[in-house]
Amino acid sequence: MIKRELIMNKVRPFMDKQLIKVLTGIRRCGKSVMLQLIQDELKNRGVKDDQIYALNFEDMANSDLMEAQKLHDVVMEKATKNPELKYLFFDEIQEVVEWERCINSLLSKGKFDIYITGSNATLLSGELATFLAGRYIEIHVYPFSFEEFILLYESEESVDKNFEQYIQFGGFPFLQHFIEEPIAVAQYLKDIYSSVLIKDVMKRNQFRDVDLLERILLYVIAHVGETFSANAISKFFKSEGRKVAPETVMNQLKGCEEAFLFHRVPRIDLVGKQILQVNEKYYIADHGLRQAVYGNNQRDIGRILENIVYMEMLRRGYTVRVGRVGNREVDFVCDKAEQRIYLQVAYLLASDETVARAFGSLLAIEDNFPKYVLSMDRFDMGRQGILHRYIPDFILQME
Repeated sequence: MIKRELIMNKVRPFMDKQLIKVLTGIRRCGKSVMLQLIQDELKNRGVKDDQIYALNFEDMANSDLMEAQKLHDVVMEKATKNPELKYLFFDEIQEVVEWERCINSLLSKGKFDIYITGSNATLLSGELATFLAGRYIEIHVYPFSFEEFILLYESEESVDKNFEQYIQFGGFPFLQHFIEEPIAVAQYLKDIYSSVLIKDVMKRNQFRDVDLLERILLYVIAHVGETFSANAISKFFKSEGRKVAPETVMNQLKGCEEAFLFHRVPRIDLVGKQILQVNEKYYIADHGLRQAVYGNNQRDIGRILENIVYMEMLRRGYTVRVGRVGNREVDFVCDKAEQRIYLQVAYLLASDETVARAFGSLLAIEDNFPKYVLSMDRFDMGRQGILHRYIPDFILQME
């Protein structure tokens, strides 16, 4: 079990603080394992086993605790018998009826450090403020990064070979059990996709037209990394003889965002300093899902590389937007605290036109923040203060 330091670094500042730690993310990305990793870290700090109480509500052995009052009573009874009890870990908390009443009450006691995960079908970002009254911190869990992918498989292959596998399979943790079986990998990823589609998007939002939702999702998956609008999708369906209102498209895309299937990236005018309201980009939570559902990751390698870089910047805590300078576009404007990094992503800088496009947008930016062109070229092609990096090296060497 790898330590997942990028996520642990986000958890540590809030350990032993009177805030509920809520771990969210797409299905099967490793939220339950993160609860165990947090417990392991506490024990390494000297916390004793009897100071920790952990329950998984998908375990039938805990079925008698799936009501708020019963769970509350059991925790308080244990705390009475053991005054040192402090750390509470509840996995799949949504199985407990009125769970939020129990969690809020336990927090109000002032002695518990609480960590929870929940199914995306019932516990999503937009609802946390209502459920937990602002007394929580949300920590996003993502599928494995490229670095975690290498650590998980203890691979002795070259960086190039590992990255090729990562492009094909993506980073869902459970893939380690059959990574040598591409057919099994594809089936597993399709099943994750179907679960998100049915349970976290359709059922939760009460969408009834499965075919329409699937077709909208396939459009977005096919156009990952491209700017488009709900109107563009609506016009696309109209050209195929099907009438779909832009508002319907937006509602369905919002449902997919809330289930962490897609990430919407707004655009910012770097000159006027304003957020642009049209033609945003979407990236998928894990590019392995795209390969399993749609295929063509190798053919669309430029888009997939963008997707990988975008997700890496999210993992590292950056707020990411698409930039515009006049008529030029900057792939990613990445902000964290007082830091800013500009990134342009390309497959290969194989022509003068590609080089001009990759470097031109960055040269038009007049501030002194770091600017990078990222590609699969091994040779350093940096110029005029703009850095050039080989994409796998950039990902592995980031701090």
